[in-house]
Amino acid sequence: MLKSVSPTSKGEAAISAKNGSIKLVAGNSNPELAAAISSVLNLPLTKASVRRFADNEVFVEILENVRGSDVYVIQSTSFPANDHLMELLIITDALRRASARRITAVIPYFGYARQDRKVGSRAPISAKLVANLITHAGADRVMTLDLHAAQIQGFFDIPTDNLFAAPVMARDIKEKFDLSKVMVVSPDVGGVIRARGLAKRINAPLAIIDKRRERAGESEVMNVIGDVAGYTCVLIDDIVDSGGTLVNAADALLANGAKDVYAYITHGVLSGGAVARITSSRLKELVITDSIQPTEAVKKAANIRSLPIATLIGEAISRTAAEESVSSLFD
Repeated sequence: MLKSVSPTSKGEAAISAKNGSIKLVAGNSNPELAAAISSVLNLPLTKASVRRFADNEVFVEILENVRGSDVYVIQSTSFPANDHLMELLIITDALRRASARRITAVIPYFGYARQDRKVGSRAPISAKLVANLITHAGADRVMTLDLHAAQIQGFFDIPTDNLFAAPVMARDIKEKFDLSKVMVVSPDVGGVIRARGLAKRINAPLAIIDKRRERAGESEVMNVIGDVAGYTCVLIDDIVDSGGTLVNAADALLANGAKDVYAYITHGVLSGGAVARITSSRLKELVITDSIQPTEAVKKAANIRSLPIATLIGEAISRTAAEESVSSLFD
């Protein structure tokens, strides 16, 4: 069960570190989330200028003293991924050169995570490259949320905390549904561990969708493993990008007798025509977190809802600063 950070009296620091002051620095990727984390911790964002030259070159200037401070840089590497990654690297370098005691890169959405292995004989492993860049820029620690593949933690040569949105999602599901009629569904075989974890939290049965393409040029066949008839099905995954898999999965579940289909996804990338695809689908509702700042189209979509994660990240920052356990957040 997540615990909220208790407010403090005016002028009193909301969290404390064993050594040095706590500073929060935000890039431009998700200012709304950064402001929410700042509010949860009752800690103002450190003044910094993150801007562009005429040729779009990134320039960063830290406008407050951070010498000896424990600094947390809040920056998702979401669209435009390369710009936001460069901001993170340059902010980190600026803080290191300003003599920050410790720099933690807080990356709610870790871009390039889907490139975590060689998919061809001459393909890169870009997730490892990005991990190297963040480390060499000067980060001492990384904090992220629902990595696409848990083994990416091993790509970093510095401590890495992979937080989980499952407790936030489980609480929302318990408030919204009759759990005796809920079935958790993994949209593919690769996501079974994640789906099983949520199913265990809410004491619900589990189903799996096996998708396969028999031959090139033919559409995917969705085979449902498990009896979903009469259940309210909840699809669980870490990333929704084009939305095609979710839409097809919803159709397959309904064709197999499911009552309704909902989806709980941590990172709403939602590129291209994804929002239109979701809104015109048979999905009752898509629930995402605000790890990626939602676009206006997402905010206006009738069947897309956002769950706040500022309390989760704020509590993790508070525990890290105080040298307390972060993993116990999810016990």
